[in-house]
Amino acid sequence: MSIPLLEYAPTTQNSRIKGYEVPGDEQPRVFSTDNLLSSSEMDLPIEAAYRQIFFHAFASDRERFLESQLRSGQITVRDFIRGLCLSNTFTNSFYNLNSNYRFVTHCVQKVLGRDVYNDAEKIAWSIVVATKGRAGFINDLLNSDEYLENFGDNIVPFQRRRVLPSGASELPFNIQSPRYDEYYRGKLGFPKVTWSVTPRSSRPVAQKPKAGDPSMFAAMAQSLGKIGNQPQSISALNLDYQSLVPRR
Repeated sequence: MSIPLLEYAPTTQNSRIKGYEVPGDEQPRVFSTDNLLSSSEMDLPIEAAYRQIFFHAFASDRERFLESQLRSGQITVRDFIRGLCLSNTFTNSFYNLNSNYRFVTHCVQKVLGRDVYNDAEKIAWSIVVATKGRAGFINDLLNSDEYLENFGDNIVPFQRRRVLPSGASELPFNIQSPRYDEYYRGKLGFPKVTWSVTPRSSRPVAQKPKAGDPSMFAAMAQSLGKIGNQPQSISALNLDYQSLVPRR
């Protein structure tokens, strides 16, 4: 018997408030398969889905079988997103290298298009991961009312309402939540300070500098002796100010 999803209070976030912004570069672009005129236009929703789930998909990361099913109409965009979240690439890059709390954060950001509300939501969804497994957690996200109301079956998920009412914009999720956590970055061995060369040490006093060494400049300057005019020693008591001031 699985534990039902715990209740958590949604906090007021940018994605939960309807705004009236002027369309611009910060507005999200919606990719849907509802109004495609040709099969070649299916490339745009597929690439948008890869960017949303993987941030970037190399040739070895692409799911050719899922792409073929989506192009032929056998599955919907929601099924395609489900397949990407359960793929080996997503498993090895996100699920195996993060805790359940951080994995929940990644999936909520990528699937629901918003950041997690609070720690209570992380705990609630992490219990679903522990009881139903990763596939059950992904299915619950895709079958939730929030996903169906915002994206439905044919819209690729995206980060909702990045623009704040003040004019500022939220950071993209790939910058907010890097792929690896601090624990796994240290476990994988980076970042680590390494020295590829031997640090320079001080030169022994007994070692004689070679010609052209900058340290020989001081000895050369001292060997020139005193050059230039000697400073004058004039006292202010010996000056005749009345004769020096011109008459008008």
